[in-house]
Amino acid sequence: MPAPGAPPATAAPRTVLASGEVRTCLLPAGQALDSRAAAQLLRLRADERVLVSERPNLYGRSPDTLTGVDCPLPSAGGARVRAVGTVAARAALTEGRVLQTSAYFTLPASGPDHRRPWGDYLVRPAVVEPLGKLPYDAVAAGLLDGGRHGDLDLGLIAGGLLTRLLRHPLLDQRPPLRSRQTRLRWVALTAPAGEAPALERFTLAEDELRTVRLRVPEDIPAADLAGLCEDLALHDWLLTTLVRVLDGIRLGPAAPGTWPRTAGDGELPPTVRALRPAVDHLLHLWMPRARVSGRLAPLWEALEERPGFTRQWLALVQRVRDQLTLHAIPPVHREVEPAP
Repeated sequence: MPAPGAPPATAAPRTVLASGEVRTCLLPAGQALDSRAAAQLLRLRADERVLVSERPNLYGRSPDTLTGVDCPLPSAGGARVRAVGTVAARAALTEGRVLQTSAYFTLPASGPDHRRPWGDYLVRPAVVEPLGKLPYDAVAAGLLDGGRHGDLDLGLIAGGLLTRLLRHPLLDQRPPLRSRQTRLRWVALTAPAGEAPALERFTLAEDELRTVRLRVPEDIPAADLAGLCEDLALHDWLLTTLVRVLDGIRLGPAAPGTWPRTAGDGELPPTVRALRPAVDHLLHLWMPRARVSGRLAPLWEALEERPGFTRQWLALVQRVRDQLTLHAIPPVHREVEPAP
């Protein structure tokens, strides 16, 4: 009970917006890390253990770290809304091969008109509080667009953590194939009571950027939303990388007399040499919704309808297998001259 004469307690403002950014890349190591090495890589804090699981695939996730922020929020309308609080960041490694870093936070509908002591913000991790009322639609659009110089930039936090991990002495900087880093920005607006979660928009933008706009119930934790978007980012990166592997090689049969040989990889046909790393390191990673919250897992259905993530993946995998099958056939049996 409050002390006699104390002002009545007021409920905390409801959360109206959550946002984050995910960076995804191939781990620069010649061999995938095992569970022990993955835990060593992801040990960002000495006071908390790394989460490691082996079912349905090998997966490691670091504890959250917090970054204090005091800066304007991005806003599509140009309004300068100052906000103060903490952004949570974490890292994940899938099958010892694909590394992701993620930064995220939530925003209440309003905050005080003046800045509180830092201790008040630290007791609410991953909450950034506006000074005054939040124009949440304009801020949501601004967060997806990236904002202006000096605005809150989740990409700097997620990218800084990724850079730190990529310099870890465990990594020999010898990735098995060439690939690019992707970025996924997301915002989740609070849905009206009783409305089911919905994926409103998934966009492929320039410079390896993807954007996602969600509508979700208020009681879904921001960490679960970040987990969904990390899963989307992982599978989008797999698709993007396999497309580039196939685009970067000359498909078709090897020249007559060049296959088969009995030596090592150096004497394999160029197409087989180009495809082998994808087979060894990527094809087994496709496992949508493996660690997505049950309430959010149905949102994957929208991506399966359009653009059709799994349909595209299966078509690409079949192209890879067809090419490997083609190159396993001796040249004399591949092409038959028509009878005169």
